[in-house]
Amino acid sequence: MLLAPDKFKGTLSAAEVAGHVRAGLRSVLPSLPVESLPVADGGDGTVAAALAAGFRAREARVTGPLGEPVTATWALREGVAVLEMAEASGLGLLPPGRFAPLTATTRGTGELIGAALDSGARTLVLGVGGSATTDAGTGMLSALGARFTDAGGRLLPPGGGALARLAAVDLGGLDPRLAPAEIVLASDVDNPLTGPRGAALVYGPQKGANPEEAALLDAALGHCADVLGRALGPGAARLAEAPGAGAAGGLGYGALAGLGAVFRPGIDVLLEVLGFGAALARCSLVVTGEGSLDAQTLHGKAPAGVAAAARAAGRETVAVCGRLALGPEQLAGAGIARAYALAEVEPDLDRCLAAPGPLLERLGARIARDFLTGTRASA
Repeated sequence: MLLAPDKFKGTLSAAEVAGHVRAGLRSVLPSLPVESLPVADGGDGTVAAALAAGFRAREARVTGPLGEPVTATWALREGVAVLEMAEASGLGLLPPGRFAPLTATTRGTGELIGAALDSGARTLVLGVGGSATTDAGTGMLSALGARFTDAGGRLLPPGGGALARLAAVDLGGLDPRLAPAEIVLASDVDNPLTGPRGAALVYGPQKGANPEEAALLDAALGHCADVLGRALGPGAARLAEAPGAGAAGGLGYGALAGLGAVFRPGIDVLLEVLGFGAALARCSLVVTGEGSLDAQTLHGKAPAGVAAAARAAGRETVAVCGRLALGPEQLAGAGIARAYALAEVEPDLDRCLAAPGPLLERLGARIARDFLTGTRASA
C-alpha cells in the first residue's frame, strides 16, 4: 500500500493526511505494509514533501516580499535542491490584511536560488505558487546579478508597478553558476504572462490589486517582455505566451527568459524527484487525495498526476478528500477507482474542518475493508 496524498489546505499537511489514513488502514489490518510518500504540485507544501521523502532541511535568510528579512526553508539531497518561492516571496509572509500588489518583490526567491548554488546544487526545482508578487521575476533576477533600469539609467525600485518605466535590461552580471545548472520551473499553473488569462488579471486580485492596479500591472508585464525581447531577441518576447510564464506573478516568465528554466507540471517533477516510481513498484494499491477533488484536480493537481502515473504502471488508485465535486465518470477518466470524502462520515462542514484527522482514519478503515479484505462494512 502506497499513500501519496497532497495536503488538505488549511487543515492538514500531506504527511499528516498520510498518517491518519495509515492509522485507519491498520485499525482493520494491523500488519498491513504501508509506505508513505506525501506529494505536492509545486505550490505550498513542495518543500515539506521533499523533506518527508528524505531530503535535508536547509535555511536561508532572505528578503521578504515587503523588503524585510525572512527565514526560508528549502530542501537538498545529492545535488538536487527543492525550493518553494512562497517561502521567500509568498502571500503567507504578509501581515494580515496588508497587500502590496505594485511593490512586492521576488528578490528573496533569487537569494534562495543563490543559497542553493552556494550549497553546490546542480539541479534546482523551483516550486511556484502562493506568491505575493507580480514583478515578472525581476526581483529574483536582480538578486542574481541582473540590472533593470529606467530611461535615466537608474535602477528600478522593487515591484511590478515600476516595470512600466523599464527602459533597459542587462543580464550580463548574472551569477555564472546559473549557466551549467538545470533549473526546473515546477507549477500547476500554465497561464501566459499577460492578457485575460495572464498573471495580473487572473491572480492580481488575490494579491490585493484593484481593477485599475491589475490593468496597470498587466500593461507593465507586457512592457517588460517587450524590453527583454529587444535585449535578448524575439524568443524572449515569445516566451511571454509560453505555459507557466504567468505563474507566481510572472516569475515563471523571468525564470524561463532570464534563467533558461524549463517548465514542467509540478506534480510530474515532484513524483520524479521524490522517487515515486520506485515506491509504486513496491505496492498494489495507491491512496492519494487533497482537500477538494473538483474540476481543478483534473488540470495538473497532485491527485490526478499520482493516479495517471499509477495507471501507467498498472496500479489501482483511490482518493480521500474533504469535498468531492467529481462524478464517477470523471474520477474514472482520471484513473481514480473511487473517492472517499469526509462528508460521507460527517456531514457537518465545520466539524470536518475542525477535526479532519479522526474522520480520515474512518475513511482509511473503509478503504481497507473495500479494497483489501473484500468485506464491506460501515465505519
